[in-house]
Amino acid sequence: MDSTQTAGSPEPQPDRASERQLREMNEALLVSSVRQHDLTEQAQKAERALDKALAYADDIVATLREPFVVLDGDLRVKTANRSFYDSFQVTKEGTENCLVYELGDGQWDNPGLRTLLHEVLTLNHAVHDFEVEHDFPALGQRTMVLNARRFPPDAKRPELILLAIEDITERKRAEYDLAVSETRYRRLFEAAKDGILILDPHTGRITDANPFMSELLGYSDADFNGKELWEIGLFSDKSANEAAVRELQQNGYVRYDHLSLKSKRGGRVEVELVANVYQEDREPVIQCNIRDISERSRLEKKMQQQAEALADLHRRKDEFLAMLSHELRNPLAPISNAVQLLRLQQNEDQLQQQARSIIERQVGQLTRLVDDLLEVSRFTTGRIHLHQERLTLNGVVEHAVETVRPLIGQHHHLLKVSLPPQPIWLYADAVRLEQVVVNLLTNAAKYTDDAGHIWLSVQQEGDEAVLRVRDSGVGIAPELLPRIFDLFTQAERSLDRSQGGLGIGLCLVQWLVEMHRGRVEAHSSLGQGSEFVVRLPVVLSAAPSPSAATETGKPTGLSLRVLVVDDNVDAASSLGMLLKASGHDVRTAHDGPAALQASLDFRPHLVLLDIGLPKMNGHEVAKKMREQPALNSVVLVAMTGYGLESDRQRSQEAGFDHHLVKPAHFAKLQEILATVRTK
Repeated sequence: MDSTQTAGSPEPQPDRASERQLREMNEALLVSSVRQHDLTEQAQKAERALDKALAYADDIVATLREPFVVLDGDLRVKTANRSFYDSFQVTKEGTENCLVYELGDGQWDNPGLRTLLHEVLTLNHAVHDFEVEHDFPALGQRTMVLNARRFPPDAKRPELILLAIEDITERKRAEYDLAVSETRYRRLFEAAKDGILILDPHTGRITDANPFMSELLGYSDADFNGKELWEIGLFSDKSANEAAVRELQQNGYVRYDHLSLKSKRGGRVEVELVANVYQEDREPVIQCNIRDISERSRLEKKMQQQAEALADLHRRKDEFLAMLSHELRNPLAPISNAVQLLRLQQNEDQLQQQARSIIERQVGQLTRLVDDLLEVSRFTTGRIHLHQERLTLNGVVEHAVETVRPLIGQHHHLLKVSLPPQPIWLYADAVRLEQVVVNLLTNAAKYTDDAGHIWLSVQQEGDEAVLRVRDSGVGIAPELLPRIFDLFTQAERSLDRSQGGLGIGLCLVQWLVEMHRGRVEAHSSLGQGSEFVVRLPVVLSAAPSPSAATETGKPTGLSLRVLVVDDNVDAASSLGMLLKASGHDVRTAHDGPAALQASLDFRPHLVLLDIGLPKMNGHEVAKKMREQPALNSVVLVAMTGYGLESDRQRSQEAGFDHHLVKPAHFAKLQEILATVRTK
């Protein structure tokens, strides 16, 4: 208050302008306060949104399959995902806030990583697909692809570097292995000495061909590319090509032999094709391997021609042997008949008897040689058939001994035969089994010195019949013993001690024994003789079946009308003389038509008919005779040099009752004569 103001005077009024200013200032302060509050709330909302976004980003990082690391501006680890910890064998506690180069006690200190991070920090741009190789002490050599990006700092966020790590070690190794494999395959593909074609599995068209294929057919790569197989001659037409491709697609494999290709040069190439479907980079690929077999085919054809020539030679050899047998038997038959006639002479002196014995022995030896030659042909061609029946081994042995007795007597051998008191029954072919025993005894006689010993024994051991033939002869050399049953093997080959024979007998023995389900073995020492042991299965039942011997009975002594037909005049005459000496009425003829006429005129009870006749062969004559009612009851006997099973079958089909091989034993002929009945 002013000192000059009087008492009771009114107070002074405030300035209106000042009040207004004050009010405006208060309003401004209020607005500013409200605005500040709004800004603070917005900032808090933005910060919460950022935190939420960062948390969401952390979740995303955590779910990434590849290792991922977040670094700050000092290159310290802020966070990392589970894949990073697992892949590089580090822990979360030892990772966060750790300098990246110091991770794992410095395992991450790598020049490539330093270069990458330096580039990101200084150049401020993202780095993509930066490949780094690093040798981790715990993990070994690894190859990684790094991707990094820097986020500069701002008012709300510090500087960050995002580092993504992809471990491509296995992929690089697989790529390397694939490259090596492809290089190796390409090297083989290029150097292969077979043609190789690669086909598209869907279209069957050629996509690649190796150089050998080009050389083989004279085509270039361009000539092959895009072609189908039939277009280069591998198949006859498009349909055959498509069928092969379908089979490949279904089965994954096809093979064709002896395909003929036409080369660009005009020649023909014979090939074989093998095609397979392979998987290459998970895609199917067809590979065709084509081998030039022209030379092989040429050799195969040559071998086939040689085989056919050998087969033809073998066939002609059999025919020759059969013909040789026939031609040899023709002279043997009259000689044998003449010997039989001489035997009937009552007044022969000692010299005549000795001469007849020599002829008889040599005819028998020659007959056996002819038989052996034919047997080889029969066995090698599988034309031997057994006519098995129930018989006794005792009887077979007795017949065999009688057959070889002249040979044994010639050498003055002492033969001791030991047979069991009870017969041993077998199911066998009597003729073939007798042949076994005869061959063994003949072999023993040939290789035993004069006046030596031969032992033959028969006994039953369990379910086997055991026949042993032992001699005191020269024995068999040890080196020869394992091959003694081989064809054409002989124990003695020296010129000063030739024992004759063809080296066939023991081979025949083994063949025949094995055909009877038996076995044969040899034991010998040089100078100590030899022993051959034959084992055959026995028949437990002792009931014999009727045999030809029991059916024929004894000779009846009847005089029969016999017609002898043979183009060999000596054979016909000598056999006729034998029959006449036995009391029979005999006529002879020397060709087919004459035989037919003689049979109608003479009305014989029995006809001995040769097969190889002029003008009309014996089979034709027999059929004509069977057509004549007047000759219905005549007994027809084939007399021939052909003794194969097929020859016997043909004789039976022609109407013959019997089949005898020249020179026939007169005793066998007498058995047949004894069966003839006259009306």
